[in-house]
Amino acid sequence: MNEEMDMQADLYTLVDEDGQEQMFELLDSLEYEGETYYALTPYLEDAEAVLADDGEVVILKSTYEGDEEVLVSVDDDDLFDKLGDLFMDRFAELFEDDEEDSIEIEGDDRVDLENNEVDLTDLDD
Repeated sequence: MNEEMDMQADLYTLVDEDGQEQMFELLDSLEYEGETYYALTPYLEDAEAVLADDGEVVILKSTYEGDEEVLVSVDDDDLFDKLGDLFMDRFAELFEDDEEDSIEIEGDDRVDLENNEVDLTDLDD
């Protein structure tokens, strides 16, 4: 059975102090010292803009005004640096390769990712 994964981005439209709207994509969220923080990046639809992007990440704190969630800037430089490190560690974990440099395809057939080699000698025709 082939299950499709939902790969839609979590998009948020944020309004800055000047009333300007900008779309952001949620990268991750975490709890730190009882508070929720979000790592977001500007959302770009154009492939060329994505390639030219510098990879800016914005970290915002979740607060509530009444029943409405509001995301605010993290003004404490030390806290911002700590959160940045925590998010970067989490991002690095996503891309870590805990497996060997080769993966099993079928039987003894192997793909060596490090050397870009494929050994399909044991394939049954």
